[in-house]
Amino acid sequence: MTPATVIVGASVGGVRTAQALRSAGYEGEITLVGGEDVLPYDRPPLSKGLLAGTATAESVTLLTEEDARDLGVRLVLGRAARRLDTGGGFVELEDGERLRYDDVVIATGSRAQPSPWGDPPGVHYVRTLDDATALRKELRRGGPLVIIGAGFIGAEVAATARQLGVAEVTLVDSAPVPMSRAIDPATAARLGEMHRQHGVAARFGIQIAAIEQVTGGLAVRLADGAVLLAATVVVGIGAIPNDEWLASSGLATGGGLRCDERCRAYGAPRVHGVGDIARWHHAGHGTLVRAEHWTNAVEQAAYVAADISHPGEQGPYQPVEYVWTDQYETKIQITGQTGAGLSQVTVERPESPRSFAVLYAARTGKLAGAVTVSWPQAAIAARRAITAGRPMEEVHAVITSPRRARQATA
Repeated sequence: MTPATVIVGASVGGVRTAQALRSAGYEGEITLVGGEDVLPYDRPPLSKGLLAGTATAESVTLLTEEDARDLGVRLVLGRAARRLDTGGGFVELEDGERLRYDDVVIATGSRAQPSPWGDPPGVHYVRTLDDATALRKELRRGGPLVIIGAGFIGAEVAATARQLGVAEVTLVDSAPVPMSRAIDPATAARLGEMHRQHGVAARFGIQIAAIEQVTGGLAVRLADGAVLLAATVVVGIGAIPNDEWLASSGLATGGGLRCDERCRAYGAPRVHGVGDIARWHHAGHGTLVRAEHWTNAVEQAAYVAADISHPGEQGPYQPVEYVWTDQYETKIQITGQTGAGLSQVTVERPESPRSFAVLYAARTGKLAGAVTVSWPQAAIAARRAITAGRPMEEVHAVITSPRRARQATA
């Protein structure tokens, strides 16, 4: 019987897995299942180019019907998976169809954390193509915008809104600095100042008490008694892995599908996790890791495809973390481990006052991570140095020497 792989989830992780399987020489059947009734699309542009109007639904499409035919991939869209039977080896869709598999890839991603303050008209999220389209229409109508949550999504929406000409934009977060989950407090505070310089009002370190409908729009009530009037509110307070449909599978879930160091579900070696849904054992860190980032989904997809095509030929999956965000004219790139508790040094880019890098060292002195701001050469050098296990001091010397920096990124 011809081998079959079913990929559940048609965002970048699922699409790249299908493509990588064919690139790896896999000749079996491939079925790609997506719950949305649209062609697979890329999500990073939703809060940037698509919201700004510089990108379109067509330009963010990841896989067309013609592409799928050329790859020999069956597209099943608009019918979500509702059950995985690992004993029977099939995925059951919401309409009852059962898809047999030899290998199944779980790439169902995550969804926006819902507002604990309710969802009156005017409250928006930015997780799907429909979300971004609806928010763009709201922003074009004008009026004050309040964004709750100053993570990557919230910060990107704030920047895009200001570039669209929204006059009153307020960014609110209970944390004292923006992007606090990924960046140390001092560096995050410096990036928060960038928003203030672009006319965004920032209210950090304050809780939301309520979102209420009022005449003409919404009122966001803060814990200190302040009230922010808004025509539109965007909630970006995190994401929840879409693992509920696996409840009857017997697999370990809760905060994502739990996988071993090869991204195989514990106790089910033919079940593989890719992207936001996967919580895998990172051998380098010695713990379970879940990465909600585009680059990880792409790299994990290639790894899993190779594992299906040529099982056992790779070492453990232990990538160097990498994520980027575009805000205003600034590109922020985050590589490796960059939280509090690591020794660090800030390097200002010569003759470029808005560009800098923050290097983080492990106890061994090796480079553990880097945050670079509008300095792509430093970002490339840092990622290569982390992979190679080089000392932070060496990387510092490289990026501060133009000649050595060119050599390091060539």
